[in-house]
Amino acid sequence: MSAHAPTAEKGLNTALLCQESYDCSGNDEAVFECDECGTLQCQCCEKELHKQERLRNHERTRIRPGHIPYCDNCKGANGNIMHNNATGSRQRAAMRCQMCKTNLCVECQKRMHAGGNKRKHPITMYHGSKSQEEEEEGMDEETKRRRMAEKVASFLLVDETEEIQVMNEEDFIKKLDCKPDQHLKVVSIFGNTGDGKSHTLNHTFFYGHEVFKTSPAQESCTVGVWAAYDPVCKVVVIDTEGLLGATVNVSQRTRLLLKVLAISDLVIYRTHADRLHNDLFKFLGDASEAYLKHFTKELKATTARCGLDVPLSTLGPAVIIFHETVHTKLLGSDHPSEAPEKLIQDRFRKLSRFPEAFSSIHYKGTRTYNPPTDFSGLRRAVEYQLENNTTRSPRQPGVIFKALKALSDRFSGEIPDDQMAHSSFFPDEYFTCSTLCLSCGCGCKNSMNHAKEGVPHEAKSRCRYSHQYDNRVYTCKACYERGKEVNVVPKTSASTDSPWMGLAKYAWSGYVIECPNCGVVYRSRQYWFGNQDPVDTVVRTEIEHVWPGTDGFLKDNNNAAQRLLDGMNFMAQSVSELSLGPTKAVTSWLTDQIAPAYWRPNSQILNCNKCGTSFKDNDTKHHCRACGEGFCDSCSSKTRPVPERGWGPAPVRVCDNCHDSRGIRLDVPESQTEEEGGTLIARKVGEAVQNTLGAVVTAIDIPLGLVKDAARPAYWVPDHEILHCHNCQKEFNIKLSKHHCRACGQGFCDECSNERRAVPSRGWDHPVRVCFNCNKKPGDL
Repeated sequence: MSAHAPTAEKGLNTALLCQESYDCSGNDEAVFECDECGTLQCQCCEKELHKQERLRNHERTRIRPGHIPYCDNCKGANGNIMHNNATGSRQRAAMRCQMCKTNLCVECQKRMHAGGNKRKHPITMYHGSKSQEEEEEGMDEETKRRRMAEKVASFLLVDETEEIQVMNEEDFIKKLDCKPDQHLKVVSIFGNTGDGKSHTLNHTFFYGHEVFKTSPAQESCTVGVWAAYDPVCKVVVIDTEGLLGATVNVSQRTRLLLKVLAISDLVIYRTHADRLHNDLFKFLGDASEAYLKHFTKELKATTARCGLDVPLSTLGPAVIIFHETVHTKLLGSDHPSEAPEKLIQDRFRKLSRFPEAFSSIHYKGTRTYNPPTDFSGLRRAVEYQLENNTTRSPRQPGVIFKALKALSDRFSGEIPDDQMAHSSFFPDEYFTCSTLCLSCGCGCKNSMNHAKEGVPHEAKSRCRYSHQYDNRVYTCKACYERGKEVNVVPKTSASTDSPWMGLAKYAWSGYVIECPNCGVVYRSRQYWFGNQDPVDTVVRTEIEHVWPGTDGFLKDNNNAAQRLLDGMNFMAQSVSELSLGPTKAVTSWLTDQIAPAYWRPNSQILNCNKCGTSFKDNDTKHHCRACGEGFCDSCSSKTRPVPERGWGPAPVRVCDNCHDSRGIRLDVPESQTEEEGGTLIARKVGEAVQNTLGAVVTAIDIPLGLVKDAARPAYWVPDHEILHCHNCQKEFNIKLSKHHCRACGQGFCDECSNERRAVPSRGWDHPVRVCFNCNKKPGDL
């Protein structure tokens, strides 16, 4: 820098001079710096300038020794203050040009004194080498606060789809730039779009610095919820998206506003209307009702669930209605004897709205004859409310985040427009479960996402019977008369009967109704005639709601057909195993015992007699019925009768050589033929037994496959709809069999459903196949 411009010599004027020249010649020493005028001012100019009505509320700072002014050239041609693009704030000067008599930042000095004779202008550097502590010692309290406000930056807390943009509690504290153990309060602002909510927060808490973005454009500059930490007042300041703005998520935006209201200690409702509209009172009244109805209970549960040291107040925040007018008088001006708050309460009563949730409602108005707006009255009202800890006490930032996270988790999800009641700002549909009963169409009255806590659906009114869903529930009449309500279901057999005995009784006496306390109370065919309906004798009927995704009620729990199929499957498997033989060694030994005498024993057959192929353990050996030698399947695949060996008239297996010599009669001694007669009969019987067993298996398999769907209990998912295992998602094929869980009815592979457990609610009183998930459920299935 010094290479391009010489430093100031002795005798040059380095004092800060008045930049206004409004009531002086411009050579007087500056005493004040006006942030909103953007200039240094002497005593006379400051006094005369700010006598004007429109400049009376400007923020001024008295200049102290070592004060560094703002850069003079960071101002536009029209006098508007220019801001640094990177930081969003004005630049302090780094030097003063003695010839131009201007204060310059580094960038402006390079731009203005880069060439020509200006390179030789003498400059004086402002020394900013003092430590921050030394600088703050020389500042008054107001200047320190302004310095602290300059460093504040806002961040997006929740987007327009109600998704929290902060990862966790630590990230929330980091973005706030505060201490984890710092006790804070929350201040939020509401109002219609374009009423200047962000501008109000910037001037009320941050001395006019643009912490929250403002814009002169028609589009809303605040989308979602933004937050910032005010280190002076020790509060979390929250800016919200304006009402009545253009958005595709009107319902979600409105619900998001109530979540912000619920975690706030103080709410500012900003209105720029000349007269207070009914929408203001309806919004606050509906917000109060929704807060008491849905949020009070959830805040109590959050306190208990999260183990918070500071309980979350179930009484809502205080409200300040900040009313700015231009052409009309403020509320209460025509009635000095009546407080504005009383007039506000009267307006609430006329609209049948009762803001009982809020701890207090205050009115603060200002009339702006000439801009800018005076926010000093609002600032004092906010400071007074923040000092009041009788209802809402400060809490750590982690507690604030946990409360917001709990409310977002509970009240989230899409809101169906066809179920919306548009007569209220905060209809119940914003916060209650959107599930409808399939039978009567009645909605669930529980809070959103209640299923995550294991709370079942609960309706506002009674249901009606629907034949499609058969939503009847039987309860034991004897137990009901004793003060107990015990549900019972029709089923195939009693829990005390064995599976096969239960089937036999079912075939003879029909289904049963069994009570855990009273035992079997009903059999459908107990008598030859005159059997009464169970509703008339032993059970009571109740109609219950049918919620999507839940099981049926009196759907057929008679599983007799499936039990019979299970037994037939077991028998088919046993027969199949017998037909294959227990082991290869036993099969070979048994074959030798019933083989004719002229057959070579299996133990001596090591290679095919024709092609010489060696037999392995899994290879099958075949005997030629003519010569008795051992062959592989390809060398003995032909057939013809062999009457001289007793095989006829039906064709039997022979080797290729014997088949080619079929016209030549074998020379077999008569004595040998008689000796072979007994063993030949035994061999024929053995082959018939094997063929019969195989036929039995085939005969069982075919009808089982045909009747499986017909025997399926009503709650089982049909086989043709099961393509993958419900647990591991493996795709079913010929090798991977489907199995139904007897509890939930879904399809699983064998590995995911190899547990055994009784399912009394489905009529399975003995251990049956259940899936891995159902087996983990406590209590009876």
